[in-house]
Amino acid sequence: MIATLLGQAWHAMGANKLRTFLTMLGMVIGVAAVVLMTAIGQGAQLAVAESINSMGANLFIVLSGSTTSGGVRAGGGNAPTLTLADAAAIRDLPGVAEVAPVHPGSGQIVYGSSNWSTSVFGVTPGYLDVRRWSLQSGTSFGDSDLRSATRVALIGRTVAQNLFGAEDPVGKTLRIRNNPFVVVGVLAPKGQSLDGRDQDDTVLVPLSTAQRKLFGVSFQGSVRMINVQTESAEAMPLVEREMIALLRQRHRLRENQDNDFFVRNLTAVADSAAETTRVMSLLLGAIASVSLLVGGIGIMNIMLVSVTERTREIGIRMAIGARERDILLQFLLEAVIISVVGCMIGLALGIGGALLVNALASTAVVISGASVLLAFGVAATVGIFFGFYPAQKAARLDPIEALRYQ
Repeated sequence: MIATLLGQAWHAMGANKLRTFLTMLGMVIGVAAVVLMTAIGQGAQLAVAESINSMGANLFIVLSGSTTSGGVRAGGGNAPTLTLADAAAIRDLPGVAEVAPVHPGSGQIVYGSSNWSTSVFGVTPGYLDVRRWSLQSGTSFGDSDLRSATRVALIGRTVAQNLFGAEDPVGKTLRIRNNPFVVVGVLAPKGQSLDGRDQDDTVLVPLSTAQRKLFGVSFQGSVRMINVQTESAEAMPLVEREMIALLRQRHRLRENQDNDFFVRNLTAVADSAAETTRVMSLLLGAIASVSLLVGGIGIMNIMLVSVTERTREIGIRMAIGARERDILLQFLLEAVIISVVGCMIGLALGIGGALLVNALASTAVVISGASVLLAFGVAATVGIFFGFYPAQKAARLDPIEALRYQ
């Protein structure tokens, strides 16, 4: 029964190939647009997620206070208000997983005849754990290097490429502000941060080395920032409150005094960026879905025309014994076939377009099985929904009036 109706539906569609193709074209464009836009949107979400992961999870950045000179107030990190003792005290707070004090600066890096200006960070060994930063080659420095202020360095991929080219940097000696440093490791590439900064354009040295031999400090043990990682995302609000109260107590600040430090919640910033990208992905998908609606309206329009043209044929079928449900099913199958075949062609075009965008624009795209199934399901539903009214109209025709139709 179904096979016969499918054959009849296919024959009816083949009787006017151009009209069938044009009807199908709306569905093809709609499905291709949905698949392509969804792939681009999910690719953007993936890129943001990777950037977030590169920053580290559940992370606070505590910056030292600002300075004021001649009535001009500088940004955070300029006044020496944070110390290693502050970092040690924060580490003892409940919910804190790791603390990594940082003393940043910049300098001209020289190796042979090559030189490169970059950021130099004095850090502790725990900094790599906080930032989820692994090594591409070599080894990291340890607590012994920290205690003895050893002149060793970890360099990012950008620095390695500009100073050493294809040469292996591990074991080589470079100069930072005319101080010799031995490269003990190369950091794994991280790419750009959320603010567009190249995270691989950096050099890491022991914190004590940066303080004593590179940048100096206003007083012994001062640092410009402290990275604080919590045990979980749920612990962050409590840790933030406890950390602010602890630092205010340690810095002997009165109730009416402002904080002499700044706390930045990087996870909140990252979540905001991720939410923005997710909303944009949904918006792209919604805009593309309008094409499916237009395609469905096109199917209904053509099916109504088809019912009018085949009124006499419908009357003859009813006269020789066809029931209402047979006529309904026949026209409904025609609408579904148009929709499903158009969907399959649209899927092929959408996936091909996504791969082409990835190849030509180097833009990340994600073609998920869920989005493909969703597009296919929506297309089939559109075919049934917009094909049902013309099919029902055909099934309810009066056989006598249909036979008289000219």
